[in-house]
Amino acid sequence: MVNKVEICGVNTSRLPVLSASEMRELFEAMRRGDNSARTKLVNGNLRLVLSVIQRFTNRGEYVDDLFQVGCIGLMKAIDNFDLNQNVKFSTYAVPMIIGEIRRYLRDNNPIRVSRSLRDVAYKALQARDTLANKYAREPSVNEIAEELNVPREEIVFALDAIQEPVSLFEPIYHEGGDPIYVMDQIADEKNQDTDWLEGIAIRDALQKLNDRERLILKLRFFEGKTQMEVAEEIGISQAQVSRLEKAALHHMRKYM
Repeated sequence: MVNKVEICGVNTSRLPVLSASEMRELFEAMRRGDNSARTKLVNGNLRLVLSVIQRFTNRGEYVDDLFQVGCIGLMKAIDNFDLNQNVKFSTYAVPMIIGEIRRYLRDNNPIRVSRSLRDVAYKALQARDTLANKYAREPSVNEIAEELNVPREEIVFALDAIQEPVSLFEPIYHEGGDPIYVMDQIADEKNQDTDWLEGIAIRDALQKLNDRERLILKLRFFEGKTQMEVAEEIGISQAQVSRLEKAALHHMRKYM
């Protein structure tokens, strides 16, 4: 996929490469209203898009789609780039291309997230980039929340909601040639050995009860019936059911 020669009808092996001086001349011409200069800037930086989309080729998306979305990010970067800032164009453009592709992947995520939640998340990401440029460091969640005047919890919830799902079978690293998958690093809190042993202990304790006690506990705790319903089913009073139930539980605790 990465080595494909033609993407969206573009022969990637023949893409032009612009020098720094050519880039500056074209940006200055574009600012003067020369639309052909903008086209040359786009064509001269398509290799930048190609280098970025290689990071996303394992997502199962068509490379042509990623390339087109990356080109949108490139054009946004060209339209907003400021020559007066002492920064290379590629340094400015790459995060914008990546952001455009990530936005596309989030919007096409099979797990649906509400529009309002996505809006909060996108604003938080934009605020993070703005603050990162301002402070020359990664901003904290509290700083992002203060910038947007939004509760910290809402920022955290929104950012968590747009995270892309990870397959349990995605390899994390290889150890001695055998891959270690995500699922190998996750504990199963529902099926612990203690639960299994408790199940055996309960089963054994039930066997120590007489038939009537065992039937009452089965109806009460395995079928979810009330004491009145149990009393009607086996033909005794509710008070008797209550006494037998308590006695059966007491016996079970002693056996366990």
